[in-house]
Amino acid sequence: MRPSVSPLVLALACLLPLALTGCSVESTATATPDAGLAITGKVMGGQQAIVGARVYLFAANAGVFTPNATGYGNASVPLLTSQAGTTLDTSGGATSGDYYATTGTGGAFSITGDYSCTANAQVYLYAVGGDAGSGANSAAGLMAVLGNCPGGASAFATATPYVVVNEVSTIAAAYAFAGYATDAVHVSSSGTSLANTGIANAFANAANLESISTGAALTTTPAGNGTVPQSEIYTLANILASCINSTGPGFTACTTLFSNAESAGSSGTVPTDTATAAINIAHNPGANIGTLYGLSTATPPFATALSVQPNDFTVGVIYSGGGLSGVAAFGIDALGDMWLVNDTGNSISEFGPSGAAISTASGFTGGGLSNPTGIAIDNSGDVWTSFPNGNRISEFGSNGIAITTASGYTGGGMNHPGSSAIDTIGNVWLANQNGNSISEFSSGGTPVLSTGYSGGGINNPRGVSIDGSGSVWLANQSGNSLSKFSSAGAAVSTASGYTGGGLNTPKDLALDSSGNVWVANNGNNSISKFNTSGTAISTSSGYTGGGLSAPVVIAIDGAGNVWLANQSGNSVSEFNSSGTAITGSNGYTCAGCMNSPAGPVIDGSGNVWVANNNNTITQLIGAATPVITPIVAGLPLTLTGNGSSNLGTRP
Repeated sequence: MRPSVSPLVLALACLLPLALTGCSVESTATATPDAGLAITGKVMGGQQAIVGARVYLFAANAGVFTPNATGYGNASVPLLTSQAGTTLDTSGGATSGDYYATTGTGGAFSITGDYSCTANAQVYLYAVGGDAGSGANSAAGLMAVLGNCPGGASAFATATPYVVVNEVSTIAAAYAFAGYATDAVHVSSSGTSLANTGIANAFANAANLESISTGAALTTTPAGNGTVPQSEIYTLANILASCINSTGPGFTACTTLFSNAESAGSSGTVPTDTATAAINIAHNPGANIGTLYGLSTATPPFATALSVQPNDFTVGVIYSGGGLSGVAAFGIDALGDMWLVNDTGNSISEFGPSGAAISTASGFTGGGLSNPTGIAIDNSGDVWTSFPNGNRISEFGSNGIAITTASGYTGGGMNHPGSSAIDTIGNVWLANQNGNSISEFSSGGTPVLSTGYSGGGINNPRGVSIDGSGSVWLANQSGNSLSKFSSAGAAVSTASGYTGGGLNTPKDLALDSSGNVWVANNGNNSISKFNTSGTAISTSSGYTGGGLSAPVVIAIDGAGNVWLANQSGNSVSEFNSSGTAITGSNGYTCAGCMNSPAGPVIDGSGNVWVANNNNTITQLIGAATPVITPIVAGLPLTLTGNGSSNLGTRP
């Protein structure tokens, strides 16, 4: 049975975060829940009404309801109370002790004034059981995202007057909040400010995939600049429908679905309802594709589906606009906004966490922008970008307005500066590709050393990253090596740098929470891993497989998994923290949603973003584990001795 939750504790769900080194936290002031107004709708199995389904109303748990220190994996918070029209669940199962409404004729349900809702809580409906025409089916589980509770004088009756809960809404919900969900009744976060932002953005993404009032998959996002994979969503919905429109758990379609949608894909916990199966598919989009696709073709209730089996079930939305023009680099800020520098457009583009363009058709300009290629975002949300040809850097505010003049910041020994990174005190470090050196600037744009720092085996440096000790790491493309410098700019690595581990034309590197260095090798399609002392962990051939094909950029998600975009493969690859490929030989291709992709970057909602060669960007919904953003927010305020940090951890 779930713990009893008082209205006061419920009010604290979104307002009482847990402390996390490197993350800001929000106010602990108490908010008063507002009495909810009516939520009406119907529960459908394909085109059939489900009668007798139990409809629960849950809020995502902000991590304050159990002793679990991280807040992840906790039970969702039940919102319905004992009122006319609700029934107490005494089943002894996962929802025992919660109240629910019941669907009647036509699958209709109504929740009228029998719940309270705190502003900014993330809310969803969960319907289980009922009869879609073949008899009572306890395996039928469906979800629909209501999203951010408006609070005030009204609740979802204003924002969502009518809700269709069906297989499409379930797929939209499962993928949108996959990064925060363990199963259909365990959706939670740590309660930090970054986590609350991440889960709110995650819930909002459901509206990009389907219309909540009709239960239909979209073709275009509400903002008008995103292309939605409607056919793939309907295919996934048809997979669920094969079990929902059946006689129950023992039916062949149900047993096939559940045995091929385990918590780890082909192993782990077997789901007992279709909603949890959908979440498991979102978590493991490359597992058991042939068998799952076969379930969608028998008697599909949603006709506009894929006619050919896909490579995987990642759901990718493609966005355009915002001044995109030859994207060279990009990053995510604390709000979940994406910032991109346009090499050919001499501009910066900004997109919201749901893909809506914030910058205009010409992007943000000024500040001396000229063929920018590097980007870094500081803890204030300011965007720093570098210009190799002009040997200068520019700074833009979080509003997109240039802080620097047309001349930018100069000096510091810059010589064709490319990649950049920001340390915990806000200083900007740049890799000088022609100068074989590093430049450092204060947060005010003043060079720390006029000549820059050299030595340590620097040889045509590309990627640059900073670990929890403040040490600066560089990947040397021409040297097939890594260089390490102290926070004071002193070379730690020798004149030849750190070598081995399969390094071969390294293009980029990223740090994990233990201070390990992960490197993308463009020359031999591999990944290298080194410990904080510069000793190779990977073998002489690196980690291979997973569809790696001309990787350039590397990123680490909140589970410590490693992601790379394959420019030659039109795909992304995923590896676990041990260097074992999770993706198959083709990577994730999301039904052709990528075009010579660059990146990736991962946001606080668990979405994977890449920039395409045709001036679009792609968002793989819920494919990864949410991670702290921007990157600098994962660094500790007090430097560690072993390089450890909160990089590559959940917010």
